Amino acid sequence: MKTILIVEDNTDIHNLLKEVLEKEKYRVVDSYSGTEALMLLEREKVDLILLDLMLPGLNGEEIIKKVKDIPIIVISAKISPEDKVNALLSGANDYLTKPFSTEELLARIQVQLRIKRNSKENIKDIELKYKQMVLNPENHTICIEGNPIYLTKTEYAIVKQLLLNPKQVVTKSKLLDFISQDTLDCDENSLKVHISNIRKKIRKVSEEQYIESVWGIGFKMHE
Repeated sequence: MKTILIVEDNTDIHNLLKEVLEKEKYRVVDSYSGTEALMLLEREKVDLILLDLMLPGLNGEEIIKKVKDIPIIVISAKISPEDKVNALLSGANDYLTKPFSTEELLARIQVQLRIKRNSKENIKDIELKYKQMVLNPENHTICIEGNPIYLTKTEYAIVKQLLLNPKQVVTKSKLLDFISQDTLDCDENSLKVHISNIRKKIRKVSEEQYIESVWGIGFKMHE
Protein backbone atom coordinates (compact mmCIF):
# COMPACT_ATOMS: atom_id res chain seq x y z
CA MET A 1 0.00 0.00 0.00
CA LYS A 2 1.37 3.38 -1.04
CA THR A 3 1.48 6.17 1.53
CA ILE A 4 0.55 9.74 0.59
CA LEU A 5 1.17 12.76 2.81
CA ILE A 6 -1.46 15.50 2.56
CA VAL A 7 -0.12 18.94 3.52
CA GLU A 8 -3.20 21.17 3.46
CA ASP A 9 -4.53 23.54 6.15
CA ASN A 10 -8.02 23.93 4.67
CA THR A 11 -10.04 21.31 6.56
CA ASP A 12 -12.70 20.85 3.86
CA ILE A 13 -10.16 20.29 1.08
CA HIS A 14 -8.01 18.13 3.34
CA ASN A 15 -10.93 15.87 4.24
CA LEU A 16 -11.99 15.63 0.59
CA LEU A 17 -8.49 14.56 -0.45
CA LYS A 18 -8.29 12.03 2.35
CA GLU A 19 -11.66 10.50 1.47
CA VAL A 20 -10.76 10.20 -2.22
CA LEU A 21 -7.35 8.66 -1.51
CA GLU A 22 -8.56 6.17 1.08
CA LYS A 23 -11.30 5.06 -1.30
CA GLU A 24 -8.51 4.22 -3.77
CA LYS A 25 -6.73 2.20 -1.06
CA TYR A 26 -3.91 4.64 -0.37
CA ARG A 27 -2.62 5.07 3.17
CA VAL A 28 -2.95 8.74 4.17
CA VAL A 29 -0.75 10.76 6.53
CA ASP A 30 -2.22 14.11 7.62
CA SER A 31 -0.42 17.41 8.05
CA TYR A 32 -1.92 20.88 8.39
CA SER A 33 1.26 22.99 8.36
CA GLY A 34 4.69 23.00 6.75
CA THR A 35 6.47 22.57 10.06
CA GLU A 36 4.32 19.56 10.96
CA ALA A 37 4.97 18.05 7.53
CA LEU A 38 8.75 18.08 8.00
CA MET A 39 8.40 16.50 11.44
CA LEU A 40 6.22 13.73 9.99
CA LEU A 41 8.70 13.05 7.18
CA GLU A 42 11.39 12.31 9.76
CA ARG A 43 9.46 9.29 11.04
CA GLU A 44 7.10 8.30 8.21
CA LYS A 45 7.96 6.52 4.96
CA VAL A 46 6.03 8.49 2.33
CA ASP A 47 5.68 7.63 -1.37
CA LEU A 48 4.17 10.95 -2.53
CA ILE A 49 3.23 14.38 -1.15
CA LEU A 50 0.17 16.49 -2.00
CA LEU A 51 1.22 20.01 -1.06
CA ASP A 52 -0.57 23.31 -0.67
CA LEU A 53 1.64 26.39 -1.04
CA MET A 54 -0.05 28.79 1.37
CA LEU A 55 0.51 27.14 4.74
CA PRO A 56 1.02 28.24 8.34
CA GLY A 57 4.60 27.90 9.54
CA LEU A 58 6.84 26.93 6.63
CA ASN A 59 5.16 27.63 3.30
CA GLY A 60 4.94 25.16 0.45
CA GLU A 61 7.82 26.67 -1.51
CA GLU A 62 10.13 26.09 1.46
CA ILE A 63 8.95 22.50 1.82
CA ILE A 64 9.69 21.78 -1.84
CA LYS A 65 13.30 22.92 -1.42
CA LYS A 66 13.82 20.76 1.69
CA VAL A 67 12.28 17.50 0.45
CA LYS A 68 14.38 15.16 -1.67
CA ASP A 69 13.53 11.91 -3.49
CA ILE A 70 9.77 12.08 -2.83
CA PRO A 71 7.42 13.11 -5.67
CA ILE A 72 5.50 16.31 -4.89
CA ILE A 73 2.24 17.36 -6.52
CA VAL A 74 1.36 20.95 -5.69
CA ILE A 75 -2.36 21.68 -5.25
CA SER A 76 -2.74 25.43 -4.99
CA ALA A 77 -5.08 28.37 -5.54
CA LYS A 78 -2.11 30.22 -7.05
CA ILE A 79 -2.78 30.11 -10.78
CA SER A 80 -0.18 32.44 -12.31
CA PRO A 81 2.39 30.92 -14.71
CA GLU A 82 5.15 32.41 -12.55
CA ASP A 83 3.95 30.51 -9.47
CA LYS A 84 3.78 27.26 -11.45
CA VAL A 85 7.21 27.72 -13.01
CA ASN A 86 8.81 28.61 -9.67
CA ALA A 87 7.33 25.54 -7.97
CA LEU A 88 8.44 23.21 -10.78
CA LEU A 89 11.93 24.66 -10.97
CA SER A 90 12.28 24.40 -7.19
CA GLY A 91 11.67 20.66 -7.40
CA ALA A 92 7.91 19.99 -7.53
CA ASN A 93 6.97 17.20 -9.94
CA ASP A 94 3.51 18.45 -10.92
CA TYR A 95 1.15 21.37 -10.30
CA LEU A 96 -2.64 21.29 -10.04
CA THR A 97 -4.76 24.40 -9.49
CA LYS A 98 -7.84 24.67 -7.27
CA PRO A 99 -10.62 23.82 -7.89
CA PHE A 100 -9.50 20.49 -9.31
CA SER A 101 -10.98 17.30 -10.68
CA THR A 102 -10.46 14.33 -8.39
CA GLU A 103 -10.21 12.07 -11.45
CA GLU A 104 -7.37 14.20 -12.84
CA LEU A 105 -5.63 14.25 -9.46
CA LEU A 106 -5.75 10.45 -9.19
CA ALA A 107 -4.34 10.12 -12.70
CA ARG A 108 -1.47 12.48 -11.89
CA ILE A 109 -0.74 10.55 -8.70
CA GLN A 110 -0.53 7.31 -10.67
CA VAL A 111 1.86 8.91 -13.17
CA GLN A 112 4.22 10.16 -10.46
CA LEU A 113 4.23 6.85 -8.61
CA ARG A 114 4.95 5.04 -11.88
CA ILE A 115 7.86 7.40 -12.65
CA LYS A 116 9.25 6.85 -9.17
CA ARG A 117 9.00 3.09 -9.59
CA ASN A 118 10.71 3.18 -12.99
CA SER A 119 13.56 5.31 -11.66
CA LYS A 120 14.29 2.69 -8.99
CA GLU A 121 14.13 -0.34 -11.23
CA ASN A 122 17.21 -1.74 -12.90
CA ILE A 123 16.75 -0.55 -16.47
CA LYS A 124 20.24 -1.22 -17.82
CA ASP A 125 19.03 -4.14 -19.93
CA ILE A 126 15.82 -2.53 -21.16
CA GLU A 127 15.72 -1.35 -24.76
CA LEU A 128 13.75 1.91 -24.78
CA LYS A 129 11.87 3.05 -27.89
CA TYR A 130 10.12 6.23 -29.02
CA LYS A 131 8.81 6.69 -32.58
CA GLN A 132 11.74 5.62 -34.79
CA MET A 133 14.32 6.05 -32.01
CA VAL A 134 15.69 3.00 -30.18
CA LEU A 135 18.06 3.33 -27.22
CA ASN A 136 20.62 0.53 -27.01
CA PRO A 137 21.96 0.12 -23.44
CA GLU A 138 24.72 -2.26 -24.43
CA ASN A 139 26.79 0.21 -26.45
CA HIS A 140 25.28 3.57 -25.39
CA THR A 141 23.85 4.39 -28.82
CA ILE A 142 20.54 5.45 -30.21
CA CYS A 143 19.40 4.16 -33.55
CA ILE A 144 17.00 6.08 -35.82
CA GLU A 145 15.71 4.30 -38.93
CA GLY A 146 18.70 1.96 -38.86
CA ASN A 147 21.26 4.75 -38.40
CA PRO A 148 23.36 4.41 -35.22
CA ILE A 149 24.19 7.55 -33.24
CA TYR A 150 27.00 7.26 -30.71
CA LEU A 151 26.49 9.14 -27.44
CA THR A 152 28.77 10.22 -24.64
CA LYS A 153 27.99 8.88 -21.16
CA THR A 154 26.24 12.13 -20.22
CA GLU A 155 24.27 12.32 -23.48
CA TYR A 156 23.16 8.73 -23.01
CA ALA A 157 21.98 9.45 -19.44
CA ILE A 158 19.96 12.46 -20.65
CA VAL A 159 18.26 10.61 -23.50
CA LYS A 160 17.53 7.62 -21.26
CA GLN A 161 15.67 9.75 -18.71
CA LEU A 162 13.65 11.54 -21.40
CA LEU A 163 12.68 8.19 -22.94
CA LEU A 164 11.61 6.86 -19.54
CA ASN A 165 9.11 9.75 -19.31
CA PRO A 166 8.16 10.38 -22.96
CA LYS A 167 4.86 12.14 -22.24
CA GLN A 168 6.17 14.12 -19.28
CA VAL A 169 8.07 17.40 -19.05
CA VAL A 170 11.27 16.62 -17.17
CA THR A 171 12.40 19.75 -15.30
CA LYS A 172 16.03 20.80 -15.44
CA SER A 173 16.50 20.15 -11.73
CA LYS A 174 14.87 16.72 -11.89
CA LEU A 175 16.82 15.79 -15.01
CA LEU A 176 20.06 16.75 -13.28
CA ASP A 177 19.09 14.68 -10.23
CA PHE A 178 18.31 11.67 -12.44
CA ILE A 179 21.47 11.74 -14.54
CA SER A 180 23.75 12.38 -11.56
CA GLN A 181 23.21 8.69 -10.80
CA ASP A 182 25.01 7.86 -14.04
CA THR A 183 27.43 10.76 -14.51
CA LEU A 184 28.96 13.64 -12.59
CA ASP A 185 29.71 15.59 -15.76
CA CYS A 186 26.68 17.84 -15.78
CA ASP A 187 25.35 21.06 -14.32
CA GLU A 188 22.56 23.36 -15.50
CA ASN A 189 24.85 25.33 -17.82
CA SER A 190 26.40 22.29 -19.46
CA LEU A 191 22.99 20.59 -19.71
CA LYS A 192 22.02 22.99 -22.51
CA VAL A 193 25.24 22.18 -24.34
CA HIS A 194 24.66 18.44 -24.05
CA ILE A 195 21.07 18.80 -25.32
CA SER A 196 22.35 20.87 -28.26
CA ASN A 197 24.97 18.22 -29.10
CA ILE A 198 22.36 15.45 -28.98
CA ARG A 199 20.11 17.40 -31.35
CA LYS A 200 22.99 17.96 -33.79
CA LYS A 201 23.72 14.24 -33.87
CA ILE A 202 20.04 13.44 -34.47
CA ARG A 203 19.76 16.01 -37.29
CA LYS A 204 22.52 14.22 -39.19
CA VAL A 205 20.28 11.17 -39.66
CA SER A 206 16.72 12.48 -39.27
CA GLU A 207 14.68 15.59 -40.02
CA GLU A 208 12.28 14.83 -37.18
CA GLN A 209 12.56 16.81 -33.95
CA TYR A 210 12.87 14.39 -31.06
CA ILE A 211 13.71 16.59 -28.06
CA GLU A 212 11.49 19.56 -27.28
CA SER A 213 12.39 22.46 -24.96
CA VAL A 214 9.69 23.65 -22.57
CA TRP A 215 10.72 27.23 -21.94
CA GLY A 216 11.78 27.99 -18.41
CA ILE A 217 11.03 24.47 -17.15
CA GLY A 218 12.91 21.66 -18.90
CA PHE A 219 12.66 19.18 -21.77
CA LYS A 220 10.42 16.42 -23.13
CA MET A 221 10.17 14.10 -26.10
CA HIS A 222 8.49 15.88 -29.02
CA GLU A 223 5.03 14.49 -29.84
